[in-house]
Order: sequence, then C-alpha cells, then structure tokens
Amino acid sequence: MPKIVVRPLRRDEREAWEPLWQGYLRFYKARLKREVTDRTWARLHDPLEPMHVLGAFLGGRLVGIVHYIFHRSTWTIGNYCYLQDLFTAEEVRGLGVGRALIEAVYERAQEAGASRVYWLTHETNESARALYDKVADYPGFVQYRKLF
Repeated sequence: MPKIVVRPLRRDEREAWEPLWQGYLRFYKARLKREVTDRTWARLHDPLEPMHVLGAFLGGRLVGIVHYIFHRSTWTIGNYCYLQDLFTAEEVRGLGVGRALIEAVYERAQEAGASRVYWLTHETNESARALYDKVADYPGFVQYRKLF
C-alpha cells in the first residue's frame, strides 16, 4: 500500500481539487454558483483569510481534500478550528485517507494554538460517523440554522 501524503494544495492544483469538491457537493445534494466555488478557491489561497485546504495523495494522485477554518471563540483565548469539508474519492474509502486528513488538521490546529477542532456531519452519514467516533468525541449538540 502506498504511503498517504497530506500537504497544502497549491493554487495551480485546482483542476485536481475541483472533482473532489464537486463530489462533496453532490454527496450532500448541494449546488453552488460558479462564483462561490471560484471565491472559495481564492480564499483557500489568500494568506489574509483564515481558510485552508489540505490534499491527500496516494501514488501522486489527489484522492482526498479537507477545508478548515480558524475562528475566535468567546470560550477561549485561542482560536477554534472548524473542519468544514472532508471528502475522499470513493475508491480509496477505508484506506485511512479520511483519518490522515483529520489528523493533519489536528496537527495544524495544535501548531496554531487552537483549543479544539470540531465539525458537523449528517446523522445519516454512517460510514463517516464510524471513523469520527474513533478520532473524536460526540458531544451531543444539535444544530439549528436559518438560511438567508
């Protein structure tokens, strides 16, 4: 089994990132305007933005992505790290790619002095939740939201 290599994606790697991003959106039955995807990619590479992207590579091929965001909290002096999007190519699921991406976010969050990493997933996403139950605690919170 080839080693999983996780590293920040470069600005010139959008062509490899985009199919995974679109796969993530399809999984959640979401559609975004092109301008949102364009802005997201730009933000992920803007040093003034708190948004970041890592890619997981197997045999030199991008097979997984994770986006994460640092933000302030009223409960700590340091930031929190929100792991916003995590997606792996279907053919590599179960090979440790998702875990490697999560652990890479953990490392970067610790280096940045964040006091926690957290994320959301849909309650029906059983395969992801099986992994999440191994790498994090489920605190039982319920999300509410209002869209505009």
